[in-house]
Amino acid sequence: MKSLLRFKAKLAPVYGLVFIGPSPPLFALGHLLQHLCCYSGVATQWQNETGSIKCNDMLNEFTTYCYQRDLPRAMKALNSLQTHKIWADAVTYSELIKCCLARGAVEQGKRVHQHVFSNGYEPKTFLVNTLINMYVKFNMLDQAQALFDQMSDRNVVSWTTMIAAYSSAKINNKALEFLILMLRDGVRPNMFTYSSVLRACDDLSNLRQLHCSILKVGLESDVFVRSALIDVYSKMGQLECALCTFNEMVTGDLVVWNSIIGGFAQNSDGDEALTLFKRMKRAGFSSDQSTLTSVLRACTSLALLEVGSQVHVHVLKFQRDLILNNALLDMYCKCGNLEDSHQIFTRMIEKDVISWSTMIIGCAQNGFSRKALELFKEMKVSGIKPNYITVLGVLFACSHAGLVADGQYYFRSMKKLFGIDPGREHYGCMVDLLGRSGKLDEAVKLIHEMECEPDAVTWRTLLGACRVHRKMDLAEYAAKQIIKLDPSDAGTYILLSNIYAHTHKWEDVVDLRKSMRERGVKKEPGCSWVEVNKQIHAFIMGDNSHPQIEEIKKELNQIIWRLKEVGYVPDTNFVLQDLEGEQMEDSLLYHSEKIAVSFGVMSLSREKTIRIRKNLRICGDCHLFAKLLAQIERRSIVIRDPIRYHHFQDGICSCGDYW
Repeated sequence: MKSLLRFKAKLAPVYGLVFIGPSPPLFALGHLLQHLCCYSGVATQWQNETGSIKCNDMLNEFTTYCYQRDLPRAMKALNSLQTHKIWADAVTYSELIKCCLARGAVEQGKRVHQHVFSNGYEPKTFLVNTLINMYVKFNMLDQAQALFDQMSDRNVVSWTTMIAAYSSAKINNKALEFLILMLRDGVRPNMFTYSSVLRACDDLSNLRQLHCSILKVGLESDVFVRSALIDVYSKMGQLECALCTFNEMVTGDLVVWNSIIGGFAQNSDGDEALTLFKRMKRAGFSSDQSTLTSVLRACTSLALLEVGSQVHVHVLKFQRDLILNNALLDMYCKCGNLEDSHQIFTRMIEKDVISWSTMIIGCAQNGFSRKALELFKEMKVSGIKPNYITVLGVLFACSHAGLVADGQYYFRSMKKLFGIDPGREHYGCMVDLLGRSGKLDEAVKLIHEMECEPDAVTWRTLLGACRVHRKMDLAEYAAKQIIKLDPSDAGTYILLSNIYAHTHKWEDVVDLRKSMRERGVKKEPGCSWVEVNKQIHAFIMGDNSHPQIEEIKKELNQIIWRLKEVGYVPDTNFVLQDLEGEQMEDSLLYHSEKIAVSFGVMSLSREKTIRIRKNLRICGDCHLFAKLLAQIERRSIVIRDPIRYHHFQDGICSCGDYW
């Protein structure tokens, strides 16, 4: 309409035409103008301008739909552009590609790719990079690689996109190869290139070479690069290198703080993680969800409930995400506080398989097997599919509740029911379940039927069952298997030595002790931690460095005296057999957990739970000590060793006297 009116204005003075009165119908006016133009040469001009206007209208329509993220209409408009051999600008196409990514529209994305390369059109490098990124996000690396190979002009974005893609896909050799090719091509890597390729490093020598390259180009101060360096050093267990990288310059970014705190927390060095967290707070940085998740992991590894509860207060300031909620759950479960973990779990709006698995395993490890199995049923009803860890928790719960039939059912059908192949840990749970039930022959048979080679942990599980059921011959066999696989396991040497002593095999005792000396095997000293008034007090057997040690020993002696009045007799079966009489009892008396419990009795009110964390398995004598003390003092005592959580109350332990 507008174009016809413009031509009307142009032609009127040329041909002396005067349009009087109402405008004629458009089709008549158009016919008249075309008729006049054919004699004047104006037709060509009119057609060109009309075509140009039509092109602009199509482009404007296409652009509008792309920016509005209206994918169906945008694709329809794209077809019109294709028909008329019209191309939009690169930015508009990038908006359409973003829309395809948001909708997961793979076919539409491919259609955009075909269009921008059709009829000899050569898109800009920016647009080709966007298409490569699209294929990467769709996990179509072959297509991304093919498009990358077609590029005549590759810039740093092109190379970095491919390096990041291979790094994310864990195709580490490709990511490193592309960095070398990029340098040969004369393209200089930037901070994003290095931060991506660093995460592809699984070899310390490669990492150190990259670190040197980063120092040469002066990118070591970049937030992304430093964070990646710290992360990778931490994952390789090179915590000193990670800390050196962190300490090289003043840190002005929370991302770097989070990397170093997370590195130590993930490597179970909770002390250093908490120390770094305090440094961060003193430096004036505020925590975010990532910081708090790492700090909660540190509290979990140390079983620091009071400190973890303090961190929980900081968590309340944030809109909690799923990862943070799961970290809270794990902390409370592993600190033996199932009441708080259950409250958090029931209030969580979103739960994933990690949430459910954490609660199931938490209940099982703390001795509440029936509750764990109830949660498993609720999980299946909720529609969440169990994973490898979930089934492990279920089998663990069955073993602690003596549910042999249920455990065997889940173990035999886990592949069919959940698509999960049994691993070493699942076999270990079944050995534990059968061993607890006294079915030791079946346990041995299962070990020999394992699809994977049994490890030291599997044999230790059998050894524990043999100890409980007094199967000395089988215990000796299991202990020898452990020593073959783990020659430095001092606990097994000592247990085997005691087995020989009980059966009067004194020559074997001598030979075993000689073997220990030759191999340099020494028993790790027992260490126990107790948290009092937000302070950690550590006690090591034979160490008298605690400022209140004399008072603690006096309290311990009084406790022992009161326990003996109700029938406590120290169980010297848990002492090395080269000690005699009172020496045996004295050795038992100063086990680290007894000292820690005594300090807890001195320092905490009767209403507060005494919570102990120790580095070695609790011995039978200390277990009996804690049970009787909880009964006569009417206290609640929780001892967490590397294997079990023991809740002592009213003379009963949640483990059912089996660990």
